[in-house]
Amino acid sequence: MNKKFFLIAFFALAVAARGDIIPTLSSVAAAGPGQFLWSYTANVTVDETVTAGDFFTIYDFSATRPTIFGHPGFWSFSSSLLGPTAPLTTPTDDPTLWNITFTYINPMQSIPPGTALGVFAAVTDTDQLRPGQFTAEATRANDPTQTKISNIGSVTVPVPEPSSLFPIVSFIGALGVDRFFRRRK
Repeated sequence: MNKKFFLIAFFALAVAARGDIIPTLSSVAAAGPGQFLWSYTANVTVDETVTAGDFFTIYDFSATRPTIFGHPGFWSFSSSLLGPTAPLTTPTDDPTLWNITFTYINPMQSIPPGTALGVFAAVTDTDQLRPGQFTAEATRANDPTQTKISNIGSVTVPVPEPSSLFPIVSFIGALGVDRFFRRRK
């Protein structure tokens, strides 16, 4: 029993040690009629620093294009249907759902290891929760070659609204009907 516990603890520490930028859902709040503000806090681990170009992406965030509500200074926001993805990671990325990405853009100053990066927020049309994924890229601290470190992890994301999934489901249904009639011929 103790051997299993130590193996699990060792594995958990090994996984945690490979992190860099870690976003965590901090709140979901009403932001107007049918709109909800999703706020994430993010931290950089003690072995990495954040330099210009480092980023994190939260995958499959929304079926409707999310809008930005806020982020700390020197960070930019973008939304896209695919990626961007940190190297050497393979997240599940549905090409019909919007991803949100926050990128550090200050070329003059890096963010030191172990820093709370602040609150990153976006607005979408649901307050329902489900598990999702993120990837991130940061820079190894105290490394003159500025080696990039990538990670992938779990984060809570919105459940896609059923009405926004109707076109996708309709398309898949039409393909099924088409195949049925082609086989009958």
